[in-house]
Amino acid sequence: MAFDWHPAPKRQYVLTLRGVLEFTVTDGSTFTLRPGDVLIATDTTGTGHKWRRTSEESWMRAYIILEEGTDDGFKPLS
Repeated sequence: MAFDWHPAPKRQYVLTLRGVLEFTVTDGSTFTLRPGDVLIATDTTGTGHKWRRTSEESWMRAYIILEEGTDDGFKPLS
């Protein structure tokens, strides 16, 4: 299963609970999401991202929607 290019509907955390995905962002870079990984989706405009499942298991995830205009406190390592 795959989902073509789309922006995130809202700023949100996406917690992968089951399944493995190859995730591609606008600049063409890819990374793998596995159970336990947390993605911070901020690409709410433009092309967005796409993904494809690379495991037999369906992708089960949980979303935490971030309120517009608020600081979620996240500080990247780099």
